Amino acid sequence: MVYLTTEPINCIKKTLKMRFVKFVLLASLVLSCFGNTTEYKSKVQEPEFLHRTLKQITDVIVHDIFSPTVASRIYAYSTVAAYEAVIHQDSSYVSLAGQLNGLTEVPKPKAGLEYCFPIASMQAMFKVGRTMVFSEDKMDAYYDQLMKEIVETQIPDEVLDRSIEYGNVVADHILAWSSKDNYKQSRSFPKYSISNEPGTWKPTPPAYMDAIEPHWNKIRPFAIDSAAQFAPPPPTPFSTAKDSKFYNEAFAVYEVGKNQTAEQREIAFFWDCNPFMMNVKGHVMFATKKISPGGHWINITATACRNSKANVVKSAEAYARVAVVLADGFISCWDEKYRSVLIRPETYINQYIDENWVPTLQTPPFPEYTSGHSVISAAAADALTGVFGESFAFTDSTEIEFGLAPRSFTSFKHAADEAAISRFYGGIHYMPACEIGKKEGTALSAFIRKKLITKK
Repeated sequence: MVYLTTEPINCIKKTLKMRFVKFVLLASLVLSCFGNTTEYKSKVQEPEFLHRTLKQITDVIVHDIFSPTVASRIYAYSTVAAYEAVIHQDSSYVSLAGQLNGLTEVPKPKAGLEYCFPIASMQAMFKVGRTMVFSEDKMDAYYDQLMKEIVETQIPDEVLDRSIEYGNVVADHILAWSSKDNYKQSRSFPKYSISNEPGTWKPTPPAYMDAIEPHWNKIRPFAIDSAAQFAPPPPTPFSTAKDSKFYNEAFAVYEVGKNQTAEQREIAFFWDCNPFMMNVKGHVMFATKKISPGGHWINITATACRNSKANVVKSAEAYARVAVVLADGFISCWDEKYRSVLIRPETYINQYIDENWVPTLQTPPFPEYTSGHSVISAAAADALTGVFGESFAFTDSTEIEFGLAPRSFTSFKHAADEAAISRFYGGIHYMPACEIGKKEGTALSAFIRKKLITKK
């Protein structure tokens, strides 16, 4: 459970202290307490508590099989909570209240009292994340272990208790803000009705799932003015004529699938990030749990923070900036997906080119245009470039835990470009959805980067 009182923490403290009672003299204990007065501060300032907490949220998101859209919402609220709690450590940072849509002034810590804002930040992130996922038990097990480590730093009891309390206050404010974004209401909106119009999206094999989140454009955006603010131009007009532009775009997908190189296949799977991956064996169907595309970019953000040795405040800023553009990127992309409701390559190719063709990747359950990966990858890359700079080389090891080798990139844009083209290699997007999607994401993030002021 989330610690709203100090009693569970006190139990941990008592257990830990018993380890030393038989071996340490009272005088030594007194001296060590004085010695640790400053030592604990360096330990609790480490951003690893924040990195690990967000990774735990990611792991639970994967376990609970949240859609990419819903996952992005969890990331945005969790990271904004962390940011708002930690900025009081550095007076050069400013609140996002009044800048993010609907976010009112966040309660401030009490003047004249000592806080550990990195712990408050972790607590705020944890409580928001825990509230928004399903597997609370997995969050609680992680939290119990984390609190043992924090207590072992010998942070003064009153500072720890006060910091946790403040983190909870910030979390409650963010959760109250989240309750008004129309998410809860959207859970009862009607399902998408499949159209019989030629060229429109139809469910795809093997699961033939219903369309995911057809009303996501009704969710309150975080920073953009509206879901349609960065609406792309319409997709190529549908046609089955062999001399048409649309047919040629589909045939290009078909050809790259038929003549795929090992490198193209590796790229496709590295960026697959499909939480809806289904396996079929006979009459049995089961899911393979994978990280969401937004989660992949959150991991890249963690890598950038660690590689640059960013402190806890800058790390929280990076997470919040990336998570906000991810969330708004999905809102913008889904707005277009269910406006154009474009047929997927798999459906088109099977009907008009080759009925036996199968894409390299499993087609996700929503319309084609624009490519969500392309939009949010370009947006995240732009946000990260704003924080860490243009030529930030890094190795992305996100997919190691899913059985894939790491890949290296010369910049965030390099990674975003590869993520976009991966959807073409995977056989699930026509090229315009990838190219125009990148433009959509870049424009959206540039707007947000300019709008959101995090430093004075």
